[in-house]
Amino acid sequence: MAGKTLVQIENPTTQRTDAVEALAAFLHKPIEGGVLDLGSLKLVKSNKGDAFYGVTATKCSCPSATYRHSGPCKHQRKYFAEATAQIRPTANEPLIQRGGFRPFDKMPGEEVRAA
Repeated sequence: MAGKTLVQIENPTTQRTDAVEALAAFLHKPIEGGVLDLGSLKLVKSNKGDAFYGVTATKCSCPSATYRHSGPCKHQRKYFAEATAQIRPTANEPLIQRGGFRPFDKMPGEEVRAA
């Protein structure tokens, strides 16, 4: 395995269970509670048990993180609570401040009239 990239931390991806088990055996690290802890990267077993999600403080490969634009996913909040506490939106914070709504001056299809 010399010269091969074992895990890409900058852009984590979802991994097959057999691949993560082989990585854990190679590194002599246990998978405790469905989590392989690699420091700044955690490989977390999915609820279905068919894959492991790559989780860092800034990115996660789970489906929720792909569609969530208002804050970190549950894996990031659980395993990197200190790092994600700063970017977690509050329930009463307006949607526009969370980046979920982009205001515009004119309605779509509305023509701009010259004065």
